[in-house]
Amino acid sequence: MHETSARRWESPEALTAETRRFVAATEAMMASSAHHLSEGVENLRLKAIIHELPDFLYVKDRDSRFVFANAVTASNLGFKSADEITGKRDFDLFDFEVARRHFDIEQQIMATGQARIDMGETVVLPGSPRPVCRLTSKIPLRNDRGEIVGLIGVSRDITERKLQEDLHRGQAKLLEMIARNEPLPMILEALVLMIEAQLTGIDGSVLLLDGEGTRLYHGAAPNLPGGYSRLIDGVTIGPKVGSCGTAAWRGQTVIVEDVMSDPLWEDFRALVAPFGFRSCWSTPIATSQNNVLGTFALYSREVRRPTEHEMKLVALATHIAGIAIERKRVDDRIHFMAHHDDLTGLPNRAFLKERLASILDQARRNNRKVTVAYIDLDNFKEVNDGRGHAAGDEVLKEIATRMANSVRASDMVVRLGGDEFLVVLVHQSSHDAGIARRLRELQKAINRPMQSESGDIAITSSIGVAAFPVDGATAEELLANADRAMYRAKQLGRNTLQHHDGAGAPFGMPLGEQEELHQAITGDQLFLEYQPQVDVATGRITGIEALVRWNHPAKGRVPPVNFIPLAEETGLIVPLGLWVLNEACRQARAWQDLGLTPLTIAVNVSAKQFADPDFANHVAEALERHGLQSHWLELEVTESVVMQDAERALTMMASLRALGVRLSIDDFGSGYSSLAALKTFPFDRLKMDRSLVEALPGDKTAVAIVSAVISLAQTLKLLVLAEGVETDAQMDFLRHARCEEAQGYRFSKPVSPEEISRMLRAQAL
Repeated sequence: MHETSARRWESPEALTAETRRFVAATEAMMASSAHHLSEGVENLRLKAIIHELPDFLYVKDRDSRFVFANAVTASNLGFKSADEITGKRDFDLFDFEVARRHFDIEQQIMATGQARIDMGETVVLPGSPRPVCRLTSKIPLRNDRGEIVGLIGVSRDITERKLQEDLHRGQAKLLEMIARNEPLPMILEALVLMIEAQLTGIDGSVLLLDGEGTRLYHGAAPNLPGGYSRLIDGVTIGPKVGSCGTAAWRGQTVIVEDVMSDPLWEDFRALVAPFGFRSCWSTPIATSQNNVLGTFALYSREVRRPTEHEMKLVALATHIAGIAIERKRVDDRIHFMAHHDDLTGLPNRAFLKERLASILDQARRNNRKVTVAYIDLDNFKEVNDGRGHAAGDEVLKEIATRMANSVRASDMVVRLGGDEFLVVLVHQSSHDAGIARRLRELQKAINRPMQSESGDIAITSSIGVAAFPVDGATAEELLANADRAMYRAKQLGRNTLQHHDGAGAPFGMPLGEQEELHQAITGDQLFLEYQPQVDVATGRITGIEALVRWNHPAKGRVPPVNFIPLAEETGLIVPLGLWVLNEACRQARAWQDLGLTPLTIAVNVSAKQFADPDFANHVAEALERHGLQSHWLELEVTESVVMQDAERALTMMASLRALGVRLSIDDFGSGYSSLAALKTFPFDRLKMDRSLVEALPGDKTAVAIVSAVISLAQTLKLLVLAEGVETDAQMDFLRHARCEEAQGYRFSKPVSPEEISRMLRAQAL
């Protein structure tokens, strides 16, 4: 492939004096010896000088055939000697379109007698790994009678100069983007692309260190495989975490020549292998005080060290990235200070004004409710007057912390000023179940006595509540009505909660759904269905997962998605989970008593169950009560459950392993997935989430991720089960990828215990 353009990078006026002298001298020499050149260039002294030139120099006749070319021209066009090119045309060397463009330009030069000076060309020469940029001039060649008999071509390699120009322009563009405060991801992506354009066969990546300084998250990697970027997103830094995790940990550049042999990549080789990378060089991005902000890494598919030139580019990239990231942090801090209260760190009125209107608009579109609670601390002036403003400030900060800890992440706590706060409960369904309980718990948290050096401080609160859309269609109406309800609470004796209803009636909401679910757990309305898990290689059933169902006396079957969140919210998930555990153990033992092949039965464990200090005792009691050996029970927990409190989780898992039960990590790949969790916690099996499996085998990214997960899990000696398998094509891929087990509608939907018995009997035949 060879591309050229008659567009001039520089005007003839910009031609350097050196080039002008070179062209003039060459033209004079060639003109004085034109008749010699046509006979084979017999002037040996002239030939020797010309062959020593580092630039291309060649002569063509009227038909654009090479009459002569110096040594560097011939060798770069693939000839062993200069004589071999004689008589060749561009049509013999390049594709037709490229050769035709050259031919047309040369014929125009010879027809008009007008030289073409400093034409820019982007050329891919034989054996060259990347295009080179050349500056070419072509001038007509005349004989003694002034007749044009051909042309002389002179061409200089300006690739390095062009790269430097591009680099300078790229730096200027990046600094302009930073000055314009463009989004950080756009700046970092432009930075990586600028560095990649300077190199061959290199992919760049920026990872950003989180606020706690423990994990690296995706910043920019425009040409890294998306599957690889997602797998390393959120990796925990440490002394042996590949190139980037180690560089961030050490605060020093880490050069890894071969990821397949370097001990720093020992735990990540299975992850990187499907993507073909062999070397990775990572440098910390740091502040002027040497605080690490992230890493800039270059990946190569060759086993090698970086060149000095490559490391100079990395130094430039980390410097610019540091400026951009620090600027973004400063802007974020300024924005935070403008929208948050200095004392408590809570959002302020300005933030509330921006957010509440959009929250209500979203609720209106989704037919959901939003509740606002206007909170005023009772007799707060007495605290300030009696104990001093410093004590008052401590009270406000403590109350702010308590309120923030009492709401969900989707809710919002705002300090309006003084001792007034606002709580916005968002993302509610169209019913009111649970709101009254949450508000009462919020008030209890506020009212807990507060310890101080001068003794306990008793704090109470008056709360006014208004709900969208019944109590106001706009943010202004909603806040005004909540404010009125709060003043009514004060009038009624303080330390009360009132809802805006126009009549001053106390606030109260029915908790009917919670009561119904409690009755379901205690009243024999729940039942289990079971989904088989099969060996991918043989298709035989190897395990069963227990799934809870609710048969409501009036509504019929209630989908789990409709009652599991309610159980989580109300705390009923603990008794519900214990019921599932006991029923699953009972059924597993019942199948064994029927003489069926014993199989592992898997039970999901909620976060609240796992956090219960007595959970291991509950498991032991269930096993003993139903006479089930512990190794036939598997407990499934999601990664988020164990990562909430790693130390407590390890203690609980050790207690469960001591009982002999199996442990699996569930829904791996459904969202944030930490590679550290697989190594840190003593799991027996990894269950890949259906979201990874559903795109197989057509999606290349999904293929890469699943292959990497399977390989990594097997390296860590974990069994792998794929969830949500529905097609033969998915099954064939998993078999080829050496995934051990699978579960999904390809084999069976969740079925009754009787149907499982039938399947196991058929399998035994």
